[in-house]
Amino acid sequence: MAEGLRERKKRQARQHISDVATGLFLERGFDAVTIAEVAQAADVSVNTVYNYFHAKEDLFLDRAKGSAGRLSRFVRGREKGESAAAAVLRELQREVEAVSPAVGLIEGFDRFLQVIEESSGLKARIAHMQQKTLELLEETLREETGADARDTLPALVAGQIGWVHSSLLAFISREVITGRRLAEVSRDALGLLDEMEELLSEKVLNYAVRDA
Repeated sequence: MAEGLRERKKRQARQHISDVATGLFLERGFDAVTIAEVAQAADVSVNTVYNYFHAKEDLFLDRAKGSAGRLSRFVRGREKGESAAAAVLRELQREVEAVSPAVGLIEGFDRFLQVIEESSGLKARIAHMQQKTLELLEETLREETGADARDTLPALVAGQIGWVHSSLLAFISREVITGRRLAEVSRDALGLLDEMEELLSEKVLNYAVRDA
């Protein structure tokens, strides 16, 4: 369905507010900027800001919207004969090879990381998002395998897959913030993925294989 004029204007207004807020946060730090200052800079009312964003953290992490379901989408999209872990590894490898912003491989990401490091509120929100990612992944694995609530394997496998994902992002963040070239970080991240795959057990690597 084509986007209507009203929907397009709302999307553009939301993006404008998000862009203005991000610029202020990167310049002055997250905790130093108020919603009122964002509204003034974006030439809108405070109520308008809150109509689009429920909390200040949502303004800064707007581009991460929907990221909690990323691993679940990878699992649901796995190919025939492919396991849940193999699908996630394949998708992460593809993103790293493409030097994708989805895994933090983007110019200027170092400043973004510094803003997060300086704010306890942002770090708490990100921790909550990571927990939500694991919960959604476990739920997806239960649905895809038909496991009941007493089966512990979905939670255990979700934890292992989540470890791969979080370890990869943490490695990329540490390297990017030092100022290394993205192509170099991408190359080393691919090596890290290979090492982590070798550490996963056969039980994890062969869990939730899609029927051929």
